[in-house]
Amino acid sequence: MAVHQLVKDPGTRVPVTLRTCQDQALAVSLARDAGELLVQLQEHAAASHLSGRALKDKGDAMSQEFLDSALRRERPGDAIFSEEAADSPERLSAGRVWIIDPLDGTREFSEGRPDWAVHVALWESGQLVAGAVAVPGEGCMIGDGHRQPIHGGGRRDRLRIAVSRTRPPDCAERLAEYLDAELLPMGSAGYKAWLVTTGEADAYVHAGGQYEWDSAAPVFAAREAGMHASRMNGSALLYNQAVPYLPDLLLCHQDVAALMLHALAWTNHDTD
Repeated sequence: MAVHQLVKDPGTRVPVTLRTCQDQALAVSLARDAGELLVQLQEHAAASHLSGRALKDKGDAMSQEFLDSALRRERPGDAIFSEEAADSPERLSAGRVWIIDPLDGTREFSEGRPDWAVHVALWESGQLVAGAVAVPGEGCMIGDGHRQPIHGGGRRDRLRIAVSRTRPPDCAERLAEYLDAELLPMGSAGYKAWLVTTGEADAYVHAGGQYEWDSAAPVFAAREAGMHASRMNGSALLYNQAVPYLPDLLLCHQDVAALMLHALAWTNHDTD
């Protein structure tokens, strides 16, 4: 695996303008409000005899309806690209595209766990310009401008790497052994990004494929919090593509970015 970038995040910080501030405020508001609706559904699931697949489907549909309706009202000229709606080629020629995952981590949501999230991001003219992740099970967000509390007591002697609870990357065990790191299996890309911003995890690594809605909001919000985000080989993460598939992801603290990229190069030679 060739390493394209060892230290500098290939993403760029978005210039602050009135418009970007308004878009960011909208992303935060929508993610938070959708999350609150989902918490209410989760709390009343037993009384309404919802569980398993039915609860997942209800949560997905309710959050999708809320976010789609709100975006069409607040930003009627923008395109919307969502996991829970049919894709349209028209987004490829649109100047602004909202990339949303109404409920990331449906399995965890249906099990009453906290590791699920709501993702709302905005792509404009080739880059992500706004994004927020609501983590309702923890009563927290990324992207709202508030400093995240440090959960793990700050830096540790041993690195902690968040990975998928159900689909950990093939390189995870090799990476953990190479770095003498601890793996943290969790649901939801947004939740794992939140763990990194709080200091509970030093890095989040994913391989085996994701879609744009899985990472767009977590990547933007984490970058704005000062984190590194790239492909596992250090190359840029591209959004609003014709094929909305991203093979892998590295999100980590800047001070371990070079180490993580170096380790990934040695432990996952098959990644492009």
